[in-house]
Amino acid sequence: MEPKYKRVLLKLSGEAMSGESGFGIDRSMVDKICDQIKNVLDMGVQVAIVVGGGNFWRGRKALDMERSTADYMGMLATTMNSMALQDALEAKGVSTRVQLAIEIKQVGEPFILRRAIRHLEKGRVVIFGGGTGNPYFTTDTAAVLRATEIGAEMVLFGKTVDGVYDSDPDTNPNAQKFEAISYSEILNRNLKVIDSTAASLARDNNIPMAIFELSKEENIVKVLCGENPGTIVSE
Repeated sequence: MEPKYKRVLLKLSGEAMSGESGFGIDRSMVDKICDQIKNVLDMGVQVAIVVGGGNFWRGRKALDMERSTADYMGMLATTMNSMALQDALEAKGVSTRVQLAIEIKQVGEPFILRRAIRHLEKGRVVIFGGGTGNPYFTTDTAAVLRATEIGAEMVLFGKTVDGVYDSDPDTNPNAQKFEAISYSEILNRNLKVIDSTAASLARDNNIPMAIFELSKEENIVKVLCGENPGTIVSE
């Protein structure tokens, strides 16, 4: 199969790292994700990754904590996931670099755009940790921001759900799935599949997005080859 894209950004939720337990890191699940990423690299596609931290910490649920403090703790959670993902990828022979939006010199490089692009050109996977480095912004927004900066042709959202629905499929058995939808419609309908700031940023920068179920093997490859296992979002 021939890929349609040469450079993409993959957004992984923290929950995707935890498997069925919903907390912590499930190495077997991480290995499956890394196998898909390695397949994509073997196709000649440059891959950057933004990973969430919800398997360790969800700041918005910390009701008795100051919001900025809770959000910075979330950045540390994404950093732990970035390190775990790096370790699993390098165990499979994939060269990686972790770049952080917050400074932890012993763990990763600071985010430097030209350096990140050079890593991608050399065939390395660049893992962006620490979100945007600012409180009040989600890792969804960080994914679209980094994709815009590095010139990614598409943002791939690997989730536990298999696309965008008109209501929550976990609570509504009659929820209807969209094969394709616009960013404006996501915002107008107030659909919660991605953060509204991320949707606005992607719309304003005309970056298409694929939302699909990550646990199904080969879904990433299918998206890159023009298939649609989930929902395509564009304007």
